[in-house]
Amino acid sequence: MRNHRDRKCAPAALGSTESAPSLSGRGSDAAAEKMAATATLPPSTTVSTTASATATATAAALGEVEDEGLLASLFRDRFPEAQWRERPDVGRYLRELSGSGLERLRREPDRLAEERAQLLQQTRDLAFANYKTFIRGAECTERIHRLFGDVEESLGRLLDRLPSFQQSCRNFVKEAEEISSNRRMNTLTLNRHTEILEILEIPQLMDTCVRNSYYEEALELAAYVRRLERKYSSIPVIQGIVNEVRQSTQLMLSQLIQQLRTNIQLPACLRVIGFLRQMDVFTEAELRVKFLQARDAWLRSILTAIPSDDPYFHITKTIEACRVHLFDIITQYRAIFSDEDPLLPPAMGEHTVNESAIFHGWVLQKVSQFLQVLETDLNRGIGSRLDSLLGQCMYFGLSFSRVGADFRGQLAPVFQRVAFGTFQKAIQETVEKFQDEMNSYTLISAPAILSSSNLPAAVPVTQPGTLQPPMVLLDFPPLACFLNNILVAFNDLRLCCPMALAQDVTAALEDALAKVTKVILAFHRAEEAAFSSAEQELFVQFCTVFLEDLVPYLNRCLQVLFPPAQMAQTLGIPPTQLSKYGNLGHVNVSIVQEPLAFILPKREMAFCLDDKALVPELTAPAPEPPAEGPRMDPGGEQVVWQASGWAARIIQQEMDHLQGCLFIDKMDSKTFTNIHWMEVND
Repeated sequence: MRNHRDRKCAPAALGSTESAPSLSGRGSDAAAEKMAATATLPPSTTVSTTASATATATAAALGEVEDEGLLASLFRDRFPEAQWRERPDVGRYLRELSGSGLERLRREPDRLAEERAQLLQQTRDLAFANYKTFIRGAECTERIHRLFGDVEESLGRLLDRLPSFQQSCRNFVKEAEEISSNRRMNTLTLNRHTEILEILEIPQLMDTCVRNSYYEEALELAAYVRRLERKYSSIPVIQGIVNEVRQSTQLMLSQLIQQLRTNIQLPACLRVIGFLRQMDVFTEAELRVKFLQARDAWLRSILTAIPSDDPYFHITKTIEACRVHLFDIITQYRAIFSDEDPLLPPAMGEHTVNESAIFHGWVLQKVSQFLQVLETDLNRGIGSRLDSLLGQCMYFGLSFSRVGADFRGQLAPVFQRVAFGTFQKAIQETVEKFQDEMNSYTLISAPAILSSSNLPAAVPVTQPGTLQPPMVLLDFPPLACFLNNILVAFNDLRLCCPMALAQDVTAALEDALAKVTKVILAFHRAEEAAFSSAEQELFVQFCTVFLEDLVPYLNRCLQVLFPPAQMAQTLGIPPTQLSKYGNLGHVNVSIVQEPLAFILPKREMAFCLDDKALVPELTAPAPEPPAEGPRMDPGGEQVVWQASGWAARIIQQEMDHLQGCLFIDKMDSKTFTNIHWMEVND
């Protein structure tokens, strides 16, 4: 039984030595084992049976092993667990060993060594006998392996190049189709060469028409090209033609607008606007704006060409140019565009533009610009020609009233500011000159007033309606120069003296007199300590002439500039109520007199109880005067004296005389009578 097991064990041990062939060392042993295994292989007909039997024996052997942990502890690292489980012959061999006795187990290593030595010897013999075959087989294997590698590499390169080759084939097919299409297109183009040539020459023909001002033909060509664009917008040639025609159309648009910027007449304007409407580039509102912008540019070019060295020449030429050319532009606009309401109402949700407001806004802008230029030139100074310029401006505004743009009402504030500014500047210069003269003035150099007043003075002949200055002012040169400068300012103001300046002129004159009073007081403070009795008397008379002659004369001049009757008519009130509106046209003497009251001597005023002593032949009832009359005591403090009846009437009349006002200015004009009318008629 044991010998049988030994004999059965040998094939199992032999079969367990299968490995790759080799020629030397451990490799030669493996090769010998492989050759032995190859030599003992059964025929092909018994392969399946042997495999099934082997699987069954392996399962049985594994089932008989009771303690796998014991085997693992015996073999440890020399016999891995995975190796014997995968090889069924190992299982069978272990089953046989587990059933053997101790003596056999002791002899088993020697037997295995002997079998191994025999197998190795057989393998060597086989290898020595057939080494050429093994060498040739190894070479063939290596060559086959190398050829397979080359084939695999070539196959990889082929696979890499296949996508590009496929794309190239597709491109070739596509290019072939394009060539075929182009060939068909060329054939069609050749057949229709004449029609195509006419279409290709449209841009050149369009440019020729535009440059030669054949705008109607150019518009027809542009309309034809728009139809082509709607039908064949995808054709590149048509797109190029459309772009070139658009450039020519833009050139035509620029030329038409440029014509509006020249001195063009109404028929030409109508024709240009007709072309612009046919081009359908602008809406109606945009077309109006473009027309006004172009004509405004031409007007600005004319106004810019006017020399601005001389303000009067510049403003007169500006008035003339605006009056003529601006009126022509307005006439052209009204002839071309209609400001009437549209016949059809706008659609729902459609934004409407107030087209009439465009024109009115432009006219207002032009008027505003003219007023700015006018005020600028007036501020630069035009001398004494303000009345002439006012007449031209008023005629200009009157001419614009025919087109509904009368701006004469806006001229008054401009001329008022300029007139008052000129007057105020003259008054300031007058006060400065008076101050300079007072700085160098001495009372010693003044002539003897008492002695010179007895001499007959040559009074110049004056024209009717003029005021003769007080001749006593000649004895005091600073006052005479001051009055002369004030009269020069009044004469300049008289050329253009609107009633609206009455209050401003009066206030400016009061301010100037207040400054003169301060200068006189400063002179008195500086020279009072050194005054002699004669100089003190001269200074008192200086102040007296200033208050009693110069100031009342200035009030009379103001009444000539601003007649009370005319001011009352302008305000719409009776002349008797004019005093309720403040100091209109007369200076408040008390304001000027109050600072100098302590210098003037005390006087007793003699009043004439007969109201007819002033004008005996004229009578008229006057309104009842106020019952109070202010006066100053010797200490300079104000004292109020209440009076009534004739006393109040006399005091009020004399106070009015100091302010240059007569009773005829306050009387009721309806009761004015002349008791000597028969003598006047005779």
